[in-house]
Amino acid sequence: MFSKKVFSKRVKMLRISHNLSQADLAKIVGFSYSSAIGDIERGRRTTPIDKIVALADYFEVSVDYLVGRTDNPEINK
Repeated sequence: MFSKKVFSKRVKMLRISHNLSQADLAKIVGFSYSSAIGDIERGRRTTPIDKIVALADYFEVSVDYLVGRTDNPEINK
């Protein structure tokens, strides 16, 4: 099940651990406005699946990890 709270926390933790600003990550993932990541981190919005996949790909974690379905960040291959 999708957890908006876990998703928000994990996006923020991963962004900070990679020394990225919210605006930088928004640009990397392809959001059209720079405040999108801030909105996600504050739990104000979710995001389309293509952006979730882009976040997972960039941070090299599984989509299941990002959305709170598992605590294992490893990608299942």
